[in-house]
Amino acid sequence: MCGVVGIAGKSAVNQMLFDALTMLQHRGQDAAGIVTCHEGRLFLRKDNGMVRDVFHTRHMRALQGNYGIGHVRYPTAGSSSSAEAQPFYVNSPYGITLAHNGNLTNAEEIHDDLFKTDLRHMNTDSDSEVLLNVFAHELQKRGKLMPTADDIFHVVSKVHERCKGGYAVVAMLTGHGLVGFRDPNGIRPLIYGSRETDAGMEYIIASESVAITALGFKVERDIAPGEAIFIDSQGQMFTKQCAEAPEYRPCIFEYVYFARPDAIIDGISVYKARLKMGEKLAQKILTEWSEEHDIDVVIPIPDTSRTSALELANMLGVKFREGFMKNRYIGRTFIMPGQQLRKKSVRQKLNPVELEFQGKNVLLVDDSIVRGTTCNEIIQMARDAGAKKVFFASAAPMVKYPNVYGIDMPAKEELIASERTVEEIREIIGADRLIFQDLEDLKAAVRTSKVPDLQEFDCSVFDGKYVAGGIDEAYLDELQAKRRETSKKKDSYIDVNIDAASVDLTGVKEV
Repeated sequence: MCGVVGIAGKSAVNQMLFDALTMLQHRGQDAAGIVTCHEGRLFLRKDNGMVRDVFHTRHMRALQGNYGIGHVRYPTAGSSSSAEAQPFYVNSPYGITLAHNGNLTNAEEIHDDLFKTDLRHMNTDSDSEVLLNVFAHELQKRGKLMPTADDIFHVVSKVHERCKGGYAVVAMLTGHGLVGFRDPNGIRPLIYGSRETDAGMEYIIASESVAITALGFKVERDIAPGEAIFIDSQGQMFTKQCAEAPEYRPCIFEYVYFARPDAIIDGISVYKARLKMGEKLAQKILTEWSEEHDIDVVIPIPDTSRTSALELANMLGVKFREGFMKNRYIGRTFIMPGQQLRKKSVRQKLNPVELEFQGKNVLLVDDSIVRGTTCNEIIQMARDAGAKKVFFASAAPMVKYPNVYGIDMPAKEELIASERTVEEIREIIGADRLIFQDLEDLKAAVRTSKVPDLQEFDCSVFDGKYVAGGIDEAYLDELQAKRRETSKKKDSYIDVNIDAASVDLTGVKEV
């Protein structure tokens, strides 16, 4: 999962891009990058690390221009080297930079075709670079000295034809404008906003609404599945549906885990969705554990589950307490490489408030259970703090299948719920009781009457149904083998870096 932002401004956009990426930092802590355009020249800064660590004063001063795009990345199934930090750049045609959130499921096939047929070279294994080269190749075929909005929309339609999977993209054509588009299923989120200034209208495109409102822009709307938006160099905006048969099926895991609770995605409040998740889960507990449950206190595992846990406690009529204090300088654990590193980080990340556990029957609430290793550690921490009984609730259903649309979940064999029953999982994690959200209840929690067209979601990690198609057992087996190999490399702290000198950055000034 990543975060993207693009701004077409009337004044310098470097600080705005920095601020937007800071608001999107939760979507990726592994690498960050910004590229700006000024008088036909590009200025680029990207590296591994958090936003605050990648960009210093000297870098910000050098990022000149009124147009720019930015990106934050978390470790993916590929390399975590700085060579794969985004935005990516290709110098023909025009000079195009691109930032991408998601994953192409046919990236290898396209990679080979780009090399053998389209004669385009790529420096990394990143599917984002594949997407960039597809976009660049189709635009070059138009052969226009000055591309129009119609040219851009034609190119995006060709991208939709060639690229399969989930993707939300911002791209900048040097001296010509800013582009944003979304896959035909709308799996990955993308939203745009505007604000009026004395010099004219400014526009912003971002992964989440929080990056828009925090900068003082007005949220206009989500970019529809398959739709593209183009803001030209004069600040004129154009939009068009570029997919033949788009369907609204965003990733439901955005609402469960990734998005900030104050975000609005596809017209749905993440906060309200999580409240309803807690309500639905409480109803299931009252049904399956009976109204005479012996829960003394509900404690969330911070931070994502807090909203659901609060409503769950209200519905059950028991106390809600903060039992774990979080060290906010430790990253998200299920996306951390290496099991030993994850276990170590859990103890560093959370510290129990013992008085909330001593002699009590505690219900711990988490947003989801993926590998289960952190659950085991947290449950043991609760027992060590004096809990009499430790129950565990997941606001999401059982995660049984790998994600192929940009969430770097582990291989299927590493998913604790892959081939196990609830009782088997309970024994492994060491809980006295365990309960999961039902999938239909999760869907009902996210749906809203305000968005009647949005009824279905990509729930592939829960039900194995991949909405963009083209995924079979052979694909999943190959993916599992690759992730297993990648996991071994990461566990051994092996990182293959590409020499910066080998990357074509002609026409781009690195700062």
